[in-house]
Amino acid sequence: MHTVLIDDHFAAWRAASLKALNQGLTPEAIEWRVKQTPESPQTQALFDYSEVSDVAPSPTRGVQVSKELAALLRDAALFRDPQRWAFLYKVLWRWQQDDRTVASPADADGARLNRMAKSVRRAQHDMIAYVRFRRQTAAAAHAPEYIAWYEPEHDVLGWAAEHFAQRMGRSTWMIATPHGAAFWDGSQLHLEQRRALPGEQHGKAVDDAEALWLAYYRSTFNPARLNEAALEQHMPVRFWKGLPEGQLIPAMISEAKSGARRVAQAGGVGALSGKSIPIEAEFAQPARDPPSSLESCRRCELWRHATQAVGSSGPRDARIVLIGEQPGDQEDLAGQPFVGPAGQLLEVAIARAGLSRTQLYLTNAVKHFKWEPRGKRRLHKTPGQQEIAACGYWLERELLAVRPVVIVALGATALNALLQRKVSLRDYTGAPFEVAGAWAIATWHPSFALRQQSDAARDKLLEEISTALMGARRLAEESVASSARTRHEYPEN
Repeated sequence: MHTVLIDDHFAAWRAASLKALNQGLTPEAIEWRVKQTPESPQTQALFDYSEVSDVAPSPTRGVQVSKELAALLRDAALFRDPQRWAFLYKVLWRWQQDDRTVASPADADGARLNRMAKSVRRAQHDMIAYVRFRRQTAAAAHAPEYIAWYEPEHDVLGWAAEHFAQRMGRSTWMIATPHGAAFWDGSQLHLEQRRALPGEQHGKAVDDAEALWLAYYRSTFNPARLNEAALEQHMPVRFWKGLPEGQLIPAMISEAKSGARRVAQAGGVGALSGKSIPIEAEFAQPARDPPSSLESCRRCELWRHATQAVGSSGPRDARIVLIGEQPGDQEDLAGQPFVGPAGQLLEVAIARAGLSRTQLYLTNAVKHFKWEPRGKRRLHKTPGQQEIAACGYWLERELLAVRPVVIVALGATALNALLQRKVSLRDYTGAPFEVAGAWAIATWHPSFALRQQSDAARDKLLEEISTALMGARRLAEESVASSARTRHEYPEN
């Protein structure tokens, strides 16, 4: 067994590893030990970076590794583990033996190496994100202007110090950690591997910049949108003690849970006593100006996921109005009502009733397509009562403009919209009834017939729809004849 004594840094391990490889020492033949008093790391290249070659390296030359493996070894060397040097030598030994799988996450050693590197990179990110400098108010001569205390999970102090040295300009600073400290004198970086206590590095004083930061942080906190899981994921609790805002977070979370969440930032309102008052959904809507066009309608949320609003088709002086439920997938894309499979079945019923589509005014109770994803398809979803009520604004305007003699409600949604209340379709089928000065007939929606499993059931419903349209045609014709008789008996002057 060969004992190798090194300083606790990557450059020392690299030099010792190259010697051991040249001597042909296997990983099992080496015991790696770290000196108790580490020296400053040597400033030399880490590895001879080159592309991977199938040619075995010369025993008198350095080991050639890929850029990816060199980066993994460099980062994993900062992983805080007493056995890391022995493990990294094992990786390097396998690579020299042309075992390239050692760098793959699919390999046991490769997976461990990648986990170590990933953990170190996360620690590097965290240190950049969560180090907070405080200005010394009464600093002694040659003392740094700014100080910070941080407890990194791995040995990333030197890496982070280089980062801050490039960004702090001529300002002097110090970062103290449990395992050492970094000093920047405005032109040169110094690292000391020693233990420092938090109380020795900064006091309780809060400078003007920190006070401003705390005020800003509190003002941007919205208790109504608090998500504790997301907060702790992006700012882990272990870092709070080193952050100025860390002292504010528990109190703000407590306030959000005790009432501030319900009233956003109006803390005074949250302190008031009271009880919830039930109210109808239509009256709970905020007052809005009437939309100027169907395309600009935002009376409900269906517009957000629809391609476009689907209006009506047919003559504005039609005697018969057909009201469906809502646009389907094809109607949503085409911008026209009843152009999909249900519309094609409706065409058959219209023809059987002795009518033509050009004689009819076609519209829907709801003007936007409500759907849910199912793979790559958009499947129809029944509109809610609140959405039917929101679109009632448009249906009412259409009926006032057309003033039909007969209104045919195709399906329960259309009937509910026409009567402005929730009713059963079966209670209204079979006989006409009056609504707002017009005759109304309720029947099935063609899409309901399409969903039937058997041809017989489908044909039966299609026949009922055709019968309802025949009744609508007779009522319209009787109204025309009655109007003609009235004009004949009471001619206009």
